[in-house]
Amino acid sequence: MINGVKKSDFILTPYMQSNNFAATYQILNTLIPYFLLWFLAVKAVAISFWLLLPIMVLMTLFLARCFSLMHDCGHYSLFSSKKVNRGIGFLLGVVNAIPQYPWSRGHAYHHKTNGDWERYRGPSGLASTEEFAKLSPSAQRRYELIRHPLMLLPGGFFYLAIKPRLTLIIGTFRFISYLLNSLNRNTGKSFSEIVTSYDSRDWYTWQQFWDLLFNNICVITSWIFFSKLLGVGFFLGIYGITLTGAAAIFICVFFVQHNFEGSYAHKTEGWDYLHGAIAGSSYLKLPAILNWFSADIGYHNIHHLSERIPNYHLRACHLDNIHLLADVKTLRIFDIPNCFKFILWDANSNSLVSIATFRENIAIACIEKTLAKVSR
Repeated sequence: MINGVKKSDFILTPYMQSNNFAATYQILNTLIPYFLLWFLAVKAVAISFWLLLPIMVLMTLFLARCFSLMHDCGHYSLFSSKKVNRGIGFLLGVVNAIPQYPWSRGHAYHHKTNGDWERYRGPSGLASTEEFAKLSPSAQRRYELIRHPLMLLPGGFFYLAIKPRLTLIIGTFRFISYLLNSLNRNTGKSFSEIVTSYDSRDWYTWQQFWDLLFNNICVITSWIFFSKLLGVGFFLGIYGITLTGAAAIFICVFFVQHNFEGSYAHKTEGWDYLHGAIAGSSYLKLPAILNWFSADIGYHNIHHLSERIPNYHLRACHLDNIHLLADVKTLRIFDIPNCFKFILWDANSNSLVSIATFRENIAIACIEKTLAKVSR
């Protein structure tokens, strides 16, 4: 219960119904324009390089929308069929160069623990104030640099273009090493028992491994195919820039929807799911065109109240329950830069704080300690 409001007070169930027609229309009005933009890019570059710029901006936005729709598939909310969500989710994962199923299982953990900062520190892996205080000055500067907003660009490129490939290579190498060591030790286990007993750091289940493997096969095959079709420099140049931009957008949006002044950032003890959904998620109020490209993910508090609500019902659900959302943090575009200051978790106050605030508190504590010694 939060300020007298219970989850049962919210009208959610009517909005949990998936609409296959709406979902199909969303897939078509996203993928078809995206691939048409590639056709236009080929024609535009023959006329003028500058014609490419607006086309690439649109491609970036459509890629970001692809990711949002993939995100809905991961919650099995976009379509009514679980199998269709898995299939379309895999396809969108190939477009976005990320294995959808392993990503969605990790994302499900975020939903399960939202607001419990002892268990989940966000996609940026934020440190607690105690952990930060133990770092050397140079390590503190690196920590701050890595979480600077400008790092969204190289970070986004790594997140989509490199990390899934690296995970497969490193994970496969670790598995082969484990397999060979187990066979050499002659443990008496059968081959299948050795395989099933493997506890991977890179995937939680073999189903996730197969999704990771097939995603990489499809992604790399598509890279080779389109490089030969369009030219290596042309394809990889446009693809790399638009993929990086799209990744930066959705990482930024995800970050500000949970990292902001006053966000609910509790320890595990005493943590409350409803508080996490309402006070630990922001309402990002965007212009209508950006709401469309982000598939209404700005209504993030509603999304956390029930991840089974598809994106095309989020706005209506928000409006139907707006009288219960007084504690929701409303952010606008110009508020986004300020959110990137809150990159430390203070377990004592159950809050997110900036590095500047942390250092001010340390300085004040030192002064008070000195004054206390002097007064004795």
